[in-house]
Amino acid sequence: MNERKDEGGFPFLDLQYAVDPAEAVDRTHEVGRHYQSELRTTFEGRILKGVEKLYRRTLLVEPTTICAAHCRWCIRGQYETLTLSKDDLERIARYCGSAPENEDVREILVTGGDPLILVDRIEFLLDAVERYAPQVEVVRLATRVPLQDPRRVDARMLHALRPRPTFRVEIATHINHPGELFPEVREAYAALQAAGARIYDQTVLLRGVNDSLDTLVELYDELRHLDIEAHYLFHCVPIRGMDHHRTSIAQGLDLFRRLVSSGMTSGRAKPQYTLMTDVGKVSLYEGTIIDRDDDGRVLIQTGYTYKDRLSWVPDWALPPTARVDDDGCLQVWYLDSDGGKAEA
Repeated sequence: MNERKDEGGFPFLDLQYAVDPAEAVDRTHEVGRHYQSELRTTFEGRILKGVEKLYRRTLLVEPTTICAAHCRWCIRGQYETLTLSKDDLERIARYCGSAPENEDVREILVTGGDPLILVDRIEFLLDAVERYAPQVEVVRLATRVPLQDPRRVDARMLHALRPRPTFRVEIATHINHPGELFPEVREAYAALQAAGARIYDQTVLLRGVNDSLDTLVELYDELRHLDIEAHYLFHCVPIRGMDHHRTSIAQGLDLFRRLVSSGMTSGRAKPQYTLMTDVGKVSLYEGTIIDRDDDGRVLIQTGYTYKDRLSWVPDWALPPTARVDDDGCLQVWYLDSDGGKAEA
């Protein structure tokens, strides 16, 4: 790390956290909120807040939209500030355990914001899930705290994240560059693992940060060494003013092909190259991209069916960017990038 600093600081951090004048440039079809999965559900006579659902097995909970630092490219970086009360969290746990549409829910993803900013409240939520939602087998917590403020990974946090009798705890994290793995960061991840948490990584492909084969190979070698599962390599989402962080889909596909099919990394360290679309995550395979329009959007074929989605989320509404094909599956438009930085 000192060598990198001597060579001119930490550009892989500057590019993720520093405000860029290019943020003032909007592209057609960019939005402040990329996808609409928040539930519009009344439970126990009150509207649920901070709950999202798109999939059969997983319920998403956002206890807070506050983070330790502001990743400029974040999919939720332009949300309004909101923190749920303990009463809100307990009602969510009861909803998860008793609402008919959650019969198949086996996992809760706790995200934000960063939930580990509020350790006491997260411990309260985990205790409530254990009490009211016994069908839940896994609770996942999405966090960059070990990277952004590893001192927070202390005895109090480790106790709060202890495995419960009814479910295990997993940590989802975004490690985007091997240079982020300072000694204190490595120690924080190791402490979470020693406390029983499984850790998996969801790297975001970012222009100028990790859009080179050498950087990705080094990153996934480090993840393998740290026993952190390689899960997704995300194409950076089209949030308003953030196109300067994005590669083209084609560039990402080329990097992904060379990463996973070159023999450069372990076969146990290969992520899925994935888009976060308006109808959910879609990993790219042959035949996934079926059309392109004049505004730079690609039409994505998914395996999600409209019928299934309504059975999992009865109040779900088809977004304007999506349509149902002849087989009942969802197709959705997704904004590509040309990989060139716009001028403010």
